Amino acid sequence: MSVFDVDKIDCHCHVFDPIRFPYRDDTAYRPAQQEVGTAAQFVRVMDAYGVRHALLVGPTSGYRTDNRCLIDALETYPARFRGIAVVDNDIGRGELAALRRAGVVGVAFNPAMEGIELTREAGALFGMLADLGMLAQIQVAGDQMTVLGPWLARQPAAIVVDHCGRPNLADGVAQAGFDALLRLADSGRASVKLSGWQKYSRAPHPYEDTWPYAQALLRAFGPEHCVWGSDWPFLRAPERLDYGPLLTMFETIVPDAKLRRQIQWDTPRRLFGFDATRGGEHGSQ
Repeated sequence: MSVFDVDKIDCHCHVFDPIRFPYRDDTAYRPAQQEVGTAAQFVRVMDAYGVRHALLVGPTSGYRTDNRCLIDALETYPARFRGIAVVDNDIGRGELAALRRAGVVGVAFNPAMEGIELTREAGALFGMLADLGMLAQIQVAGDQMTVLGPWLARQPAAIVVDHCGRPNLADGVAQAGFDALLRLADSGRASVKLSGWQKYSRAPHPYEDTWPYAQALLRAFGPEHCVWGSDWPFLRAPERLDYGPLLTMFETIVPDAKLRRQIQWDTPRRLFGFDATRGGEHGSQ
């Protein structure tokens, strides 16, 4: 059976529809041309590769806290998508609960682009996320987890770390930031996305220098706390990327079909509530 014929959930992707939902005037980066991908276009990609569901991540580029494009995709394809929104730290509980009812299962924090302090100032928001049964999704880079990891371990909300923690490959698997990410597994409330290889690899596809990091994360977190994501439509990619080669690459990284199914289906189905009815404040975590 081909890897394309097996049901999967893509846990990191974005949608951009600047004609219907113009970008914010103050956005630092405006995706264009091949980086633009609407929800309808992505559903066609999903159907071609056996991807039944996807977690749409609200992007810092283009939209940031303007979640209209994300919400439109969730409302148009409620059975296919769940979402991660970008919000201000001072968002009210009512607005956060409304996002939850619309299919948003968590909030994205981006220390990699915005620094650590903005996330550490969000203690009240982490509390509301926990109370509403929502996740905190964190994108760090380099050694940021050495400072942020102990703080995250004390927060009540469940944590999902983006893109293998985006380690600095020049410093090796034993580097302090990546070691801090591995230790976060001990909390029992953290998961990690095996994704975003091109964001930290120093080599072209198939990014073999990133594989030891993925394997170390899988050993530390276990398949019940690891998920896979494509990062479609591949913003700021250093070279041409396509969906199919990323799937076959992951098959090489994780050759065991049962293990792959847990990472690409069982774990995300539970973690992001694809097996739950939408609408309530408290989701399946």
